[in-house]
Amino acid sequence: MQWILIFTSVYLALPVLLNLFPSTEGYAPILLGYFTKPLKEVVQAIVAYLPNLITIMVICFIFRYLLKALRFFANELNEGVLSLPGFYREWAMPTYHILRVLLFAFLLIVIFPYLPGSESPIFKGVSVFIGVLFTFGSAGALGNIVAGLVLTYMRPFSVGDRIKIGEVTGDIIEKTLLVTRIRTTKNEVISIPNSQVMNSHTINYSMDVEENPLIIYTNITMAYEIPWQRVHELAKEACNRVELLEKQPEPFILQTSLDDFYVTYQVNAYTRNPHRQALIYSELHKNILDVFHQAGIELLSPHFRAVRDGSGLDMPKASRNEDI
Repeated sequence: MQWILIFTSVYLALPVLLNLFPSTEGYAPILLGYFTKPLKEVVQAIVAYLPNLITIMVICFIFRYLLKALRFFANELNEGVLSLPGFYREWAMPTYHILRVLLFAFLLIVIFPYLPGSESPIFKGVSVFIGVLFTFGSAGALGNIVAGLVLTYMRPFSVGDRIKIGEVTGDIIEKTLLVTRIRTTKNEVISIPNSQVMNSHTINYSMDVEENPLIIYTNITMAYEIPWQRVHELAKEACNRVELLEKQPEPFILQTSLDDFYVTYQVNAYTRNPHRQALIYSELHKNILDVFHQAGIELLSPHFRAVRDGSGLDMPKASRNEDI
């Protein structure tokens, strides 16, 4: 900056020096014109551009307060102060961000003709080049953004829900336009791109848990000689000992298969604590062991080779026909 000032001062001093000598005084107006002509053109261009500049300022002023109004209504909807039928609170801020981007795009379209040099081929070429670079360079990011918007309005899960995406199970801690972050039961934070979330099936354990409690289930196998009524009774007792399982609706037991050597029972119970599944399963398994062992029943999956030589049948005593 200092050198520019020195050069300008020296250049302006030259016409004064040239005017001191009759033989060089004709060069003074020429040198001075080299400086004053561009300066005059710049000033004239600025003065001519003032109406367009004022137009741009008015347009920006209107858009600024329009954005403030949208921000106000978005915050009110997000906080629950205002409500619209069929419009969920978690839609408020994403919708605001979408409208903001659209408004900025519309603002650029409106003010573009008023920008200096907007009709220049170079200006148009640079604009097209930047647009092409942005399109190809952000293809993956745009895919994630579109997927994030779709997930927002589909509402498959909310922050705090216990979900399973593919092979990852945990609690949603953050949803953005690009990624979904999950904290697993081992306190691992996993970031999943939204496009991958869209392409995977999602299991939500928490969405409807207040009206329809989540069913916790586990399988046990039992010999054919144990009456199924007794197995049902003991399994229900084990469920009732777990504090985090609901007493109503009652637990229920299903016989899922009759295998070669044993019967497979599925123990089902309801819970409204989906975030504590690991603890619930652990407590349920401990109580199943305790209840069956206290009843004198081993939790085994026996294998038999039946030779019909008069040995006892592998079925409950009450069901045996001793005459056969």
